[in-house]
Amino acid sequence: MIFVFGSNLAGRHGAGAAKHAVQYYGAQYGVSAGITGQAYAIPTKDAQLRTLSIDEITKHAKIFVDYAVSDDRNFLLTPIGTGLAGHSKKDIWDMFVELEIPDNVFLSSSWMTIL
Repeated sequence: MIFVFGSNLAGRHGAGAAKHAVQYYGAQYGVSAGITGQAYAIPTKDAQLRTLSIDEITKHAKIFVDYAVSDDRNFLLTPIGTGLAGHSKKDIWDMFVELEIPDNVFLSSSWMTIL
């Protein structure tokens, strides 16, 4: 299972799901997007740690969705952008619904408040 988490464009994974990804899934500092170890980073903040817009996050999330479609592994999607980045779960959920989450992407239990 690949752990999917929200990151920043500086690749500093110091808190929240990003820190968890480093500690338990092999995410690497300095890698702001894509796969490292058993983790996949989707940027939700810029290099100065300012929150990205939903439109910007959507661009990165689309790259992830395309990657997941082409990979036979399973992915555990956390509610990216809803912690330190401050977006609502509903807005992020609506984004993923529009992107059409593939069958090999599973939702972490932390999505339950929206579902």
